[in-house]
Amino acid sequence: MKICVTGASGKVGRATVTELREHGHEVTAVDLHTVREHSGPTVVGADLTDPTQAIEVVRGMDAVVHIANHPAPDLVPPTRTFTDNVAMNYNVLHGAVVEGLQRVVWASSETTLGLPFSETPPEYLPVDEEHYPRSTTTYALSKVVTEAMAVELNRWSGIPMVALRLSNVYEPHEYELLPGLWGDVHARDFNLWAYIDVRDAALSCRLALDADVETTESVIIAAADTIMNRPTRELLAARFPDVPVRKELGEFETLLSLDRARAVLGFEPAHSWRDEITIRD
Repeated sequence: MKICVTGASGKVGRATVTELREHGHEVTAVDLHTVREHSGPTVVGADLTDPTQAIEVVRGMDAVVHIANHPAPDLVPPTRTFTDNVAMNYNVLHGAVVEGLQRVVWASSETTLGLPFSETPPEYLPVDEEHYPRSTTTYALSKVVTEAMAVELNRWSGIPMVALRLSNVYEPHEYELLPGLWGDVHARDFNLWAYIDVRDAALSCRLALDADVETTESVIIAAADTIMNRPTRELLAARFPDVPVRKELGEFETLLSLDRARAVLGFEPAHSWRDEITIRD
């Protein structure tokens, strides 16, 4: 396929470009910032808040993997986070409709599920796709609004659109920082100690391009385990003892449900921090 990847100079974007090229796809890498280069063609510069530029980068493509956005709350003022993200998302998704692409895959966020859980605990565990919408920031709201837009744009066009509700993304070298978290049960409780390896985030993008989806889908993408070195049940007992748990949990099992990602995408995380560093008590 001919695929446009936006946000291609970012963490997930770089990994996704590599993943898709290694599996034989012809990839056009697009980003506002083009300092970093990929093997192969240079990153194409584009400001996706401009609808004309957004249409230009998707023209002639079979599919788009849209990752470009302000990637977290508080990186820029809240109003700008919302307006820029929604503008980019609308322009790319609508551009895909105008140009008649076969598929849209785009990066939504775990924040749509109610983060930070450190302030308002979840209603039940593991948290799944139905624990939605529960935005608490303009960043999360920009993703909720885009998921609603995707439903309407799919209804207009029939183009399948898959939203990946990505957890906090880690690159392998960042796992060296994890032992500094393990002494404090409050560390990373805001997202139930969840994460996703960047290589698995890229895998989910590739799988979403081929998934048997005809309308819109939103799926949680997380690692199979937590970021902590103590059992999941111990974490829950310390921080969320009163939240109902709806299933038996493995020793270190994630509290973000992967059931739908497995069923819809065939997604199974292949990477864990436990494969990269030695567990210490």
